[in-house]
Amino acid sequence: MVNIQLKQERQWADETVTFRLIYVLGFTVVLAIALVGSLTRMPWRSWLPGTENCRSLFGSVQAAVYSFMSHTL
Repeated sequence: MVNIQLKQERQWADETVTFRLIYVLGFTVVLAIALVGSLTRMPWRSWLPGTENCRSLFGSVQAAVYSFMSHTL
């Protein structure tokens, strides 16, 4: 019984690491897109899902990453 609980805890820990890794990689890529779009004055918010109603750059990037992750996971 204890062995099963340890395996479940290890699996949850692995899933947490995977989730964080995907989030950080996605955030980096979307932030790069947003920065290039902002610096060139292009309408980058329409390119990414979930960013239409956000005012700040980081809030928009975070919304886009969570929207992307909900489709992949």
